[in-house]
Amino acid sequence: AKKVSDYENGINEFDFSPDGSKIMFVSDVKADKKAVDLWPDLDKANGRMYSDLMYRHWDHFVETIPHTFIADFDGKGINNITDILENEPYELPVLPFGGIDQLNWSPDGLSIAYSSRKLTGKEYAFSTNTDIYIYNIAEKTHENITDGMPGYDTDPLFSPDGKTIAWISMERAGFEADKKRIFIMDIETKVKTELTTDFPYNAESITWLADGSGLYFTSCVKALTGVYLVNLADREIRQVVQDQFDFDGVQLAGDKLVGTYKSMSMPVEVVSINPLDGTFSQLTFENKHLLDQITMGRVEERWIKTVDNKDMHMWVVYPPGFDSTKVYPALLFCLGGPQGTLSQGWSYRWNFQLMAANDYIVILPNRRGTTAFGQEWTDQISGDYPGLNMQDYFSSVKEMKKEKFVGKVGAVGASYGGYSVFYLAGIHKGMFSAFIAHAGIFNQEHMYMTTEEMWFPHWDNGGAPWDNNPVANRHYASSPHKLVKNWDTPILITHGEMDYRVPVDQGMAAFNAAQALGVPSELLLFPGENHWILKPQNSIQWNRVFYSWLDKWLKN
Repeated sequence: AKKVSDYENGINEFDFSPDGSKIMFVSDVKADKKAVDLWPDLDKANGRMYSDLMYRHWDHFVETIPHTFIADFDGKGINNITDILENEPYELPVLPFGGIDQLNWSPDGLSIAYSSRKLTGKEYAFSTNTDIYIYNIAEKTHENITDGMPGYDTDPLFSPDGKTIAWISMERAGFEADKKRIFIMDIETKVKTELTTDFPYNAESITWLADGSGLYFTSCVKALTGVYLVNLADREIRQVVQDQFDFDGVQLAGDKLVGTYKSMSMPVEVVSINPLDGTFSQLTFENKHLLDQITMGRVEERWIKTVDNKDMHMWVVYPPGFDSTKVYPALLFCLGGPQGTLSQGWSYRWNFQLMAANDYIVILPNRRGTTAFGQEWTDQISGDYPGLNMQDYFSSVKEMKKEKFVGKVGAVGASYGGYSVFYLAGIHKGMFSAFIAHAGIFNQEHMYMTTEEMWFPHWDNGGAPWDNNPVANRHYASSPHKLVKNWDTPILITHGEMDYRVPVDQGMAAFNAAQALGVPSELLLFPGENHWILKPQNSIQWNRVFYSWLDKWLKN
């Protein structure tokens, strides 16, 4: 290996053009003036001054933003560097999670397709409108091909012959959990076509067939993420593979698909899929030496009835060596999001097999708001946080309490799952014996005015606290902090101090309220963590406190 660049601001990510003669890379550029720029005589001043929104994002104050650059590459180094968005205040790729995967070279290397939200300040804070652009490298022009499409447009991908472009699109403005649709556009005629009109689930992770006649994609259907194929000619969709795993990131490799797969009982490994018959084989075994030493708990799939007679999916994870003649404590896991899915995923932060290994039965309901059961099921939770999804939690616990082997029950969750814990603490009437909330929403009014991506509470809450409409009025009137007078059950609250999505004062306020009421409670804060606890020793500390708290109140 040898170093081929020495760019002054560093390189975050890069991708070579198809013929290897050019490279695009992501690097940070200055976004705002600092105190020393405004007051040169105050070289030690560090006050931040703002006159618009989006001054912080996820876990950082916005002093720089990512831009994408193009350069020539001769095998020895890079030169003729061009900033695609030179002197423009927009992100490319889009923060906080976008990467080089949001850009795609045309097969001839003459153009780049990319996704960007070309907004700033308040407009950015209230909008999900990212657009797909095609950048002509020679002419340095940008063509917006999704103008008039007001939702998220992401993941552009040129066809193998470069004549068509595909991308993922959401229809509704301001709604980050709308159905993900596959669109294509003929680059010459500009005609756009939706390929998944009659497919009721989200489409993700697209990749072209070698001949450009269709697209493979992944989709989570009824809590299992499989691989699907849509033909361009007739828009027919067929399932390629679905099993008790989540498949992801599939790419064409010869006559096979290569991607990753995982389950609640297996970390991510690389897998090869035969697209003709759906058979698959594992290619990597990075964790085999560890998994051979571990007994995993049984994972069971159940369907139960809700209070309004709907069918609801849930998973149950049992302790290893489960004995139905014994009594086990149980944990209700409240999903964050609130939109998302409890599928066959593997998590290092909320690991259900680890919970089961600590002798807990884990209850995992795909309550209202989850995203693998059709858009109507997903949409229901917006404007109804205190409503049917809370009853779904109760339904799942009541179903499990019918079993003689279920003893005391606790409820745990993060983000919206933390909201759920705080809310359940005020209405559960003895169903739960312990609670744990991480990064939870406690005061909806304050959350609206302190979070950064304001489109999210604006949509889900039905508007601002000062908007006089029935949905918003009901939503804010039933904020968890309004029910705190009913709290009587031990609660552990954890939070990262660099969390700007659900700011740390939400957790601190909930703890202070619990202490004032005399409710047994503890608060665990992490100064260097964001919405997630990611640093290894912090994760170990968090888990030790997590299980110590549960054992104290559910096993004794």
